[in-house]
Amino acid sequence: MDWKEYQISDGKDLVKVNKTDAKLSSYLGILGMTGLTAYLGLMEIGLPKKGETLVVSGAGGAVGTVVGQIGKLHGCRVVGITGSDEKVSLLTSKFNFDHAINYKTAKNLKEAIKIACPNGVDIYFDNVGGEISDAVLANINKYARLPVCGAISLYNETEIQLGPRLQPIILTKSATMRGFIIGDLKEKFPAAIKQLSAWLKDDKITFSETLVKGFDNIPQAFIDLFDGKNKGKMIVEI
Repeated sequence: MDWKEYQISDGKDLVKVNKTDAKLSSYLGILGMTGLTAYLGLMEIGLPKKGETLVVSGAGGAVGTVVGQIGKLHGCRVVGITGSDEKVSLLTSKFNFDHAINYKTAKNLKEAIKIACPNGVDIYFDNVGGEISDAVLANINKYARLPVCGAISLYNETEIQLGPRLQPIILTKSATMRGFIIGDLKEKFPAAIKQLSAWLKDDKITFSETLVKGFDNIPQAFIDLFDGKNKGKMIVEI
């Protein structure tokens, strides 16, 4: 819906939520689009198995933090890639990641990923694209699965960026790379929300929010999202 103080709707495509089950803002995050994206992208495409290594880019965001926790629940070793030392600390302390890498300070990201993933990468949940994904792809194992959730590093580029050609990597590693739009999986939403709600109730997963107050602050909050200033879901309270 539009960014407006008051909305008019006939109810089509809206879902009524129960504020007694969880705080209302949860339905914009872990029990809403970001949680569904994390759960369905990982479970439908990533197919996590116990003992595998899962790497998540954009790991400090609302989707990435949930992906990592779900991976841990399925017995994976989870490595997150993020953009600050503060988020590195949060990933390993609050969100139970095994290891996290600050891509802004890593001298050689490809090598840093190799060290953090001594057995290679079985699943790469890609939120960012670009050079970060190039470094991860250089470390994938045979039969790796690569859910492509986003490419935020490239959205504002005015010229097409050139990077390693993917076909030789995908071919020689027999890897599966699949992009997805969460709306295409809407028939799976009810079961996914049920599972996420159960994990949340049992304290098996948690979440963070960055709360900005005031309607006039919406544009700046949106810009801050792309600058990585949020911890978890960026919420504007009216």
